[in-house]
Amino acid sequence: MREARFDARGSVIRWTETPGEGPATVFVHGLGAASTVYHAHLAARPEFTGRRILFVDLPGHGISDRPADFGYALEDYADALATALDAAGVRGGVISGHSMGGSVAIVLADRRSDLVSRLVVTEANLDPFPPPQAGSSLIAAHTEDEFVRGGGFARVLERVGPTWAATMRLADPLALHRTAAHLVRGTDPALRELLLRNTRVERVYLQGRLSGELAGADRLRAAGVDVVTVPDAGHNIMFDNPDAFTRALVGEPATSPA
Repeated sequence: MREARFDARGSVIRWTETPGEGPATVFVHGLGAASTVYHAHLAARPEFTGRRILFVDLPGHGISDRPADFGYALEDYADALATALDAAGVRGGVISGHSMGGSVAIVLADRRSDLVSRLVVTEANLDPFPPPQAGSSLIAAHTEDEFVRGGGFARVLERVGPTWAATMRLADPLALHRTAAHLVRGTDPALRELLLRNTRVERVYLQGRLSGELAGADRLRAAGVDVVTVPDAGHNIMFDNPDAFTRALVGEPATSPA
């Protein structure tokens, strides 16, 4: 396990990694998740033989610290992630972000393109104020006090189902609520605009076919984003179709665009 300090109080962001050569592949998890849980099963695949892989847990999640005075905005997460990658000596990495992690990865690539050669975003919300059924909206519907101290966290755990609850219950409730509120409000400029304008890195957006059509996909493609619809997959593409997910990460066609 490795770590790097990301604030003046000495709070640390932690990650585990496998040794290897060439550009590092960096996995960044979603809201209420952890990188190893969602991605470690991919490390043994032959496509990753000899490649360096980092599994990073963002502040408030997994094995990383959870300071109460951290902002938990996407920009805050991107800066903490950059601190970890600087400490790890990563340059020109393949940054793979799932859901919230994809949002963080978009901000990271916009701010620190030197850290990113290939950006793979999996089902991140690109626009502010997502549909009410989105996980961030479910959490942000509570006030911070209701969620952290008024039973809202427990109620959300009951609603999200056992798979997501298994990792969400390990995350800090304060971090979850603050993050969800920022995800609902989005960034300025919006994440979609950040992704559109960042022509300095190779960009891939993965959408599970079971999740429905990605809004604005044609505009993304026109800007050079490789938008791929993955068959037999929903939001958790790395579980539902690991073959296509891995091919997208290493730069092979995942499936035909749709």
